[in-house]
Formats: sequence, C-alpha cells, structure tokens
Amino acid sequence: MIDAYNIYSKMEKNNILLSFKGDITSALLTSILQIMENKMDNMNEEPKTKKKVYNVLVECLQNLYHHMDNATNEFGDKNRGAIFMIAKNKETYNIITGNYILKENINGLQSRLDEVNSLTKEQLKDYYKSVLNNGEMSLKGGGGLGMIDIARKTGEKLEYNFLEIDNKVSFFTLIIKVKQPQLI
Repeated sequence: MIDAYNIYSKMEKNNILLSFKGDITSALLTSILQIMENKMDNMNEEPKTKKKVYNVLVECLQNLYHHMDNATNEFGDKNRGAIFMIAKNKETYNIITGNYILKENINGLQSRLDEVNSLTKEQLKDYYKSVLNNGEMSLKGGGGLGMIDIARKTGEKLEYNFLEIDNKVSFFTLIIKVKQPQLI
C-alpha cells in the first residue's frame, strides 16, 4: 500500500509547491503554468519575482517537452516519463526537472551546460546573440537558447546530474534556482 502521508510529509518538508510525474504534453504545460501563476498570486508574490519564475518555468517546461529523448531501456521499455517539481524556501524558488536521456546525447548536453555555466553575465548576453544570429540549431530545433536564457534570467549556475540507468539510458536532472529579491 502506498503511504500517502509519508509522501505528503516529504513534500511538506521540502516545501514542494507543485510536483508532476508522467508524460509532458502541451496541454499539461499550459495547466502547470496556470497553476503556478495562481499559486504565486495567492502567496502575494512580488510582480518582478512572479515574472522571473514564470519565464524560467516556461523555458524549463519547453525544454522537457521538446528535448526529452524517446529512450528505451535494455528491456525495450519506453522511458518517456518525466518529473517536474517546484519548491520555495525563504530566498529561492527551486525548479527541478528530470527526464530520461540517451547516453549518446549526454556529452553534447553536458558540454553546452558547462559552457553556459562558465560564462559571465555579459558573456552570456553575447553568447545568446551569437547563437541567435548564427542560426545554430540543435537536432530538436533550439540551439541551446533555453539554457542560455535561463542562466541569464536567474544569474545562477545551472545545477545538473546524469544518473546511469542502464547501458543505453541515463536520467538527467536539472535544478534551477530563482532568487527572490531581498527585502530591506
């Protein structure tokens, strides 16, 4: 039997505002964004923070929707599901995404993430313009603009991890921190 209270307690302890596990669809993206907009309104969040969190949420969810690998494990089972969570503590909104990724795609993604993380705010701005103007596009159409944009909007490094599942597939976790302005 599933211990719903245990799950609830863990979510409460970690300040999880919203959590989802399953297939990511365009209708789901719209629903999640609406739910989070309502939650932030109910929490009387500052307009600047709401806008920043909302914009980063859009990028994160679009990345999940557009870039999730249609991976199968060594037994032929499809791994199309993903996980999405948003948590809030006193200073930060934490947006956590997780999805399966083919091992052959890890090096390219990791090098892009590391490159984004190595750049200063000004360099990120220039890099964004360069990718946009050069028309560099990934196989799935984005050119990595989403990750660059997230780093620019948050001013934070992108935290990530790849957990090996089997010889073909890993699970990619991305944690984005959106700091709230400090009240004086």
